[in-house]
Amino acid sequence: MCMCPMKTIYVVAAIIRKGDKIFATQRGYGEFKDGWEFPGGKIEQGETPQQALIREIREELAARISVGERLTTVEYDYPAFHLSMDCFWAELLPGEDLHLLEHEAARWVSLDELDSLAWLPADIEVVNAILSSSQE
Repeated sequence: MCMCPMKTIYVVAAIIRKGDKIFATQRGYGEFKDGWEFPGGKIEQGETPQQALIREIREELAARISVGERLTTVEYDYPAFHLSMDCFWAELLPGEDLHLLEHEAARWVSLDELDSLAWLPADIEVVNAILSSSQE
């Protein structure tokens, strides 16, 4: 049995706010297809997390965002890898719209609807961080 250290994947996620709603996307491919997540993706070599987030949202949703404060960093062990996910508050730049290029579905959800989606395991921790930050 290999006691090899688990590979760590570094990703970023955007918690895009508009008024009292938050943007959620449904994964359209891969092992976690149909699970709900916050949009984002892998950090490429030489990028800051904020730069990666701006690039990923442009690639996945054809939109430009402004990145705000970091909400949380989730460390989560999936069976095949360890996920380290920096999650930032974000907003669409004026005049921008979101277009699904990679996701199956998307919704703007209010805080009290967040619990109703079937989130991917690591994203459940993000939902909890959003809910606790809204009570401060």
